[in-house]
Amino acid sequence: MKMKIILFSFSFLFMVGTSFAQKKNVPKSIISEKVAIRKYHDKDELDLMQKGQLLVLYIERIESLIKTLPYIAFATKPGPTMSTFGIPNSKENRKVLDEAFEATDAFLETNIEYQRKMLPYSDKSNLIEAILFYEETMKSLHEYSDLINN
Repeated sequence: MKMKIILFSFSFLFMVGTSFAQKKNVPKSIISEKVAIRKYHDKDELDLMQKGQLLVLYIERIESLIKTLPYIAFATKPGPTMSTFGIPNSKENRKVLDEAFEATDAFLETNIEYQRKMLPYSDKSNLIEAILFYEETMKSLHEYSDLINN
């Protein structure tokens, strides 16, 4: 009985190890799934929100744009991988993409800290206009993508 448990344990660990090892070579997505805007708003909706809610929306839109704009030559929506565009899924290319993501995350961290400290002093109407502008920009990017892909 002990032998069966030991054998089963080793088999299980081997399968788990193999599945994790294979994930290293999976093609990376150019644009993260986390950048999608779940809901677009109109001016009336935004007018009814408190300034704190607007600050959260503003920061989310900034993050979406910063994580999307550098890659619009490839895609404007999350999902496509390096392989989708014929980029070899090599260790070097994955490393370069990871470094770009890390640099973007570091920039965003600093930028979001700044936004959280400074945006509360902004005028609510300016904040609403900026959110609407960012949302229209994202919509335009998606529409552009749909036009060239059809």
